[in-house]
Amino acid sequence: MRFSRRAMIAGAAAVPVAGGAMAAPPLPPGPARADDEAYWGAVADQYDVVPNVIQLENGNWGMMARPVLDHYEQMVRRVNSATSFYARRDMIPDLIAVHRLLAARLGVGEDEIAITRNATEALKALIGGYNRLRPGDAVLYADLDYDSMQACFEGLQARRGVEIVRIALPEPATHQGLIDTYAKALDDNPAVRLILLTHLSHRTGLVVPVREIVAMARARGVDAIVDAAHSWGQLDFALPDLGADFVGLNLHKWIGAPLGVGAVYIRKDRLDLIDPDIANAPPHGDRARSRVHTGTVDYAAQLSVPAAFAFQDRIGDAPRAARLRHLRDLWAEEMRDTPGIEILTPADPRLYGGITSFRFAGRTSVAENVALAKQLLDAHGIFTVHRSGPARGACVRVTPALFTRAADMERLVGALRQMLRSA
Repeated sequence: MRFSRRAMIAGAAAVPVAGGAMAAPPLPPGPARADDEAYWGAVADQYDVVPNVIQLENGNWGMMARPVLDHYEQMVRRVNSATSFYARRDMIPDLIAVHRLLAARLGVGEDEIAITRNATEALKALIGGYNRLRPGDAVLYADLDYDSMQACFEGLQARRGVEIVRIALPEPATHQGLIDTYAKALDDNPAVRLILLTHLSHRTGLVVPVREIVAMARARGVDAIVDAAHSWGQLDFALPDLGADFVGLNLHKWIGAPLGVGAVYIRKDRLDLIDPDIANAPPHGDRARSRVHTGTVDYAAQLSVPAAFAFQDRIGDAPRAARLRHLRDLWAEEMRDTPGIEILTPADPRLYGGITSFRFAGRTSVAENVALAKQLLDAHGIFTVHRSGPARGACVRVTPALFTRAADMERLVGALRQMLRSA
């Protein structure tokens, strides 16, 4: 089978749009077992998925479920029609209510968070505003951290006069091995004052034991900025569980909010370590929102956050995380001992969520993994994406979502086995 872009475009045209959207069927009562295909099929039916391709690249952003999309369209119409008449009279209380709801969901104080447009914006504010660094200090990041955040850390050399320490995380990884890797890096580089930790890597899906590493670093006088862009909603945890002082998050990935909603968290007693945004005039007060300045944003997206939470509440945090892990296991653990393929997250459930990457043995270049992803799409109708950056070589990322079905993962296993036979 050769994938046809024309067929996908035709399929996209068949997806219901505003004004003619089909009502989402009701969900059966939950929570459900991760392998209850009837229940999760009903969840999948809440999404308008483009046909003719198996979509296993859901790490870029998440698809809104139909009830969330319907609410977002209503908010777009309201903001568009009422404009400033709404914005200057009633919108601020509505946004404050969203802010309070978000803080409650995260389990933190209202003054400790600010809504941003994405995790990148949140993390830029934290990294660029961190004011403890002095010339001669050092900062540390790892190969699996996000590209833009690596660039922010590299930029600190010119801006703050610090040295850059780069490390590679172990592959294969173990829980203790990850902790030991960061401990050794700090022992070997006593000038380090700040580290970047990615809770769940967008490159391979590896989950880092953030709480243990943050505590270990803090005992050495080292602060940590945590990238939780992919972990919140993909894993089952509350923000205080991480023990972190500075965190950037997304709501448009695994929470299922519209594009353009993220958040920054700054623990109240550490706020003074992050400079106020230069666009914010004093007095700055003691609230996290003084550390970011976004200007005019998609207010309809922010106003739709409660609808996203309401939909996720119908499923539950633990069942959602278990389902994503189950979908991953259906292919990753099935293929783990197959000769010729490397599964890049371990079988330890503490160290993965839904995302997992693979490479064919010996194929470590970007070009080779671009070709693997292309072969999956063209020959099997399965959409994935290559990832570069891991020290051991490039890979192909597989990212299921709540609309993914067990049969999709079976198709992936069959495709990979066929590709290995012909390799």
